[in-house]
Amino acid sequence: MQTLDWIVLLGTLFTIVIYGTYQTRGSKNVQDYLKGGNTSKWWTIGLSVMATQASAITFLSTPGQAFHSGMGFVQFYFGLPIAMIVICMVFIPLYHRLKVYTAYEFLENRFDRKTRSLTAILFLIQRGLAAGITIFAPAIILSAVLGWNLLVLNILIGVLVIIYTVSGGTKAVNVTQKHQMIVIFTGMIIAFILILNHLPDDITFKKALDIAGASGKMEVLDFSFDLDNRYTVWTGLIGGTFLMLSYFGTDQSQVQRYLSGKSVKEMRLGLIFNGLLKVPMQFFILLVGVMVFVFYQFNEAPINFNPTATEVVLNSDYADEYKALQIKQQEVFDLKKAAITEFANANGTVNQELIADYNAQSDTLRANARALIVKAGDAKNLKVEDNDKDYVFIHFILNNLPKGLIGLLLAVILSAAMSSTASELNALASTTTIDLYKHRVGPKTESEMVKASKGFTLLWGIIAIGVACVANLAENLIQLVNIIGSIFYGNVLGIFLLAFFFKYIKANAVFIAALITQVLVIGLFFLNEYGFINLPFLWLNFVGCVIVIIIAFVLQTLMKNEDIETS
Repeated sequence: MQTLDWIVLLGTLFTIVIYGTYQTRGSKNVQDYLKGGNTSKWWTIGLSVMATQASAITFLSTPGQAFHSGMGFVQFYFGLPIAMIVICMVFIPLYHRLKVYTAYEFLENRFDRKTRSLTAILFLIQRGLAAGITIFAPAIILSAVLGWNLLVLNILIGVLVIIYTVSGGTKAVNVTQKHQMIVIFTGMIIAFILILNHLPDDITFKKALDIAGASGKMEVLDFSFDLDNRYTVWTGLIGGTFLMLSYFGTDQSQVQRYLSGKSVKEMRLGLIFNGLLKVPMQFFILLVGVMVFVFYQFNEAPINFNPTATEVVLNSDYADEYKALQIKQQEVFDLKKAAITEFANANGTVNQELIADYNAQSDTLRANARALIVKAGDAKNLKVEDNDKDYVFIHFILNNLPKGLIGLLLAVILSAAMSSTASELNALASTTTIDLYKHRVGPKTESEMVKASKGFTLLWGIIAIGVACVANLAENLIQLVNIIGSIFYGNVLGIFLLAFFFKYIKANAVFIAALITQVLVIGLFFLNEYGFINLPFLWLNFVGCVIVIIIAFVLQTLMKNEDIETS
């Protein structure tokens, strides 16, 4: 980090905070504070919805996911356009007609207050955890690669977000996210161009794609029904559709973005804009990761990208074994580089099995290195993250980009963290204020409700910072957030579908079914984690939704029969 990088980084972040605070000062009523005065245009809604989902995790983890596993992760988003159409046709008109502040208000109208409160609490639990992870994700990685204090980073990101979110509410979130997305798109496009420029002169973009294809990184579509494959066309279209329906249709962090629209038309256009752009955007981010992979076929990469993990193992009894792996990795790299260079110059006529063999050797060496890192951590009683997917892209940025652009890409990462966290805090505060606080304390004046909303925003901000300070990394950050969502989203979506389409089902049946379903889904998740069943987390969205609907039907039938017998 040079002086110019610090100027770009701090200048970008503080400009966003000051601009958001200034533009939205003076929100005097609940309509302005929680729904932005219903003034948002479709492009603001679309970019805000996109920025809410595209957290720092997206820009740190997704390239690393592609580096290790290729383009297949894009299948995760195949259900998103389908979900956008359903939400535009069903959810938006209903929310607009009822003039709700939160998605969960509708459930009290359809069922009762306890069902509304339960669903709101399920949202608060999963989104409160996710808000902490959204802060923690960039903080842990930046602290590892830059040597910054993790606690200070967690607090800094949280405080910056709290400042403008508490000050301006929903409008502040929408206004700042529009500019954050501009920074993000600019930074990622520049990074992509620079990666291509860093490739050898005779390696064109087409040759780079051929090299990636020869290494198995361009396999986008998987039509198999193998449950061992986490990302397939079917998990994306079925599990992904149910996840996206629940996320965009019932998660207040997203619902609040389009409820701020001027009209139903603006809301719909905003979501359609997101649906059309989101999959290509994720494809592009994955492609950036694939190009980083190609770059490291001509430039030596560390055997593990996490510098903290490397430092731990090199200062342990396993240092000699680790160094031996590094030497072997260097030998494999030299052989693979020669084979790939020959492959590129021969227009793909060289035997690709040789490249695949070298890649397999490299993967084995990396797996052995991770095993040594775990052993070294255990020996020192340290929790060390051996999986380095989330460190790949930031390693490339810090070691290969020119002055100023390092600061810009770090600004991209932190801007993404701030935009997602702001939406989450805003939604957490709205749900707490409208769905829980208002009904517990009774009617309040406009100014009192705004003060309560600001207080809850601050409270959830502090809670998110607290979660970030005690969080631990999982296998992959982007998967961790989606796993947390998948545990709750199917159940919540099922409750809303029962409310929309099954008038036969009443409140008590839904409430009991939701409680039972949540316990079952959590149980299924842990059974899969410990190897008793094989159920990829994306399927939890579909399974949870189906279970709550079936149980509600059964319970309603039993209750109706009991009523008949009693009468």
